[in-house]
Amino acid sequence: FSHSVGKKMKKVPLHVKILAALVLAFAIGLWSNYSTEGTTEKPDWFIFIRDISTFIGTLFLNGLKMVVIPLVMTSIICGVAKIGGERDFGRLGIKTLLFYSLTGLLAVTTGLLCVNLIEPGQVPEEIRSQMLDNQADGHSAKIDGALKQADRGWAGILEIFHRMVPANLFKAAVEGQLLGLIFFSLLFGFFITRLPEKHQSIQLGFWESLNSLILSITNFIISFAPYGVFGLVTPTLMKVGLGTLSVMGSFALTVALGLLIHSLIVLPLLLRLFGKINFIDHYRAMAPALLTAFSTASSSATLPLTMECVTKRAGVSKKVSSFTLPLGATMNMDGTALFECVVVVFLAQLFGVEMGWITQTTVVLMALLTSIGVAGIPSASLVAIIVILQAVNFPPESIAIGVGIVYVVDRILDMCRTAVNVLGDSCAAAIIGKSEGEKGYYSSPQS
Repeated sequence: FSHSVGKKMKKVPLHVKILAALVLAFAIGLWSNYSTEGTTEKPDWFIFIRDISTFIGTLFLNGLKMVVIPLVMTSIICGVAKIGGERDFGRLGIKTLLFYSLTGLLAVTTGLLCVNLIEPGQVPEEIRSQMLDNQADGHSAKIDGALKQADRGWAGILEIFHRMVPANLFKAAVEGQLLGLIFFSLLFGFFITRLPEKHQSIQLGFWESLNSLILSITNFIISFAPYGVFGLVTPTLMKVGLGTLSVMGSFALTVALGLLIHSLIVLPLLLRLFGKINFIDHYRAMAPALLTAFSTASSSATLPLTMECVTKRAGVSKKVSSFTLPLGATMNMDGTALFECVVVVFLAQLFGVEMGWITQTTVVLMALLTSIGVAGIPSASLVAIIVILQAVNFPPESIAIGVGIVYVVDRILDMCRTAVNVLGDSCAAAIIGKSEGEKGYYSSPQS
């Protein structure tokens, strides 16, 4: 009997297991928060659940992060080396950058329309005063750090290009500076194609075998995803609860609406228009990666699972996925760009700062630019938002207050926008693969 039950459990698709873990995490997290609401000292059972789930979640997240750098480097090097020539390399690169620019622009425009139509910052004066008085009490250190980081303004943005060419590759790897590693890997893979045939085959054989090894380790770590997802989401909901979310309800709903429009209207239209792809098939194939992205709130940490879903479940070739997805995890941040845009206009509405369409156009451009390098900046979204606020001459005394207000619901919204970031990357891989003449998508068995 136990053998047959175990066999049936193995047949349960990974995304179903992750979804079940999410439901359980929401139930336990929200119940724990509600049961201890208003108490200054948390009971022992609360501390036990929080600590054990945090331990499991951190262990899983560390495991994913452990394989990110070797997976990114080996995948890009193999992908570029397989492209085989300067013409193919250039064509694939241009397609990728154009598509990422298009989806980013559409995401920001969607956010801009939502925040102008809903106007979540137009609140009664007594509620506004209460929000300004109670903001950011527990997050002042992080906000101060973000303010210091953003004080460099445009210099901070220009630093993105410096990170593309790291002086010390090993230091960049230790600090998780993916942009520099990606640039080096692109160069490395490209120049493998310029070697004599004998040396080229040796290099390609080495990197392909190493990539296969890293993928095997990745698959092993991914098998623990349901437990990791539970461990990551439960402590967050135990701390946040629904009460905190309701304070910023209209703002959170505006962001959520923008993300939903981008995910359920804009990206499906692009899939149909450019790839003749049914978005339901694609979303079903990407379900494990999207649920994991929601749980980890990290595009980079989710990258191993994203690559797994795009190649094995969606059927995109490794040649295309190993080139587009690592780039997307660093450069293509649709959800983040949309979020930044909504935040800036929301805070302008809240503080009564006049923001015409010319200024909002500046916000659009800045959101696109900062979202490209946001993954490599400490206190990522906070810094990007502060840079944009400074660029549009937002009153300095209001910036810390405004960012503190947004930070109250940032964790939950971060989980949502990360899922959209990953979805945008996967759509790019599928569409670009189709444009390269690939066939047989979504026909492989899904597990």
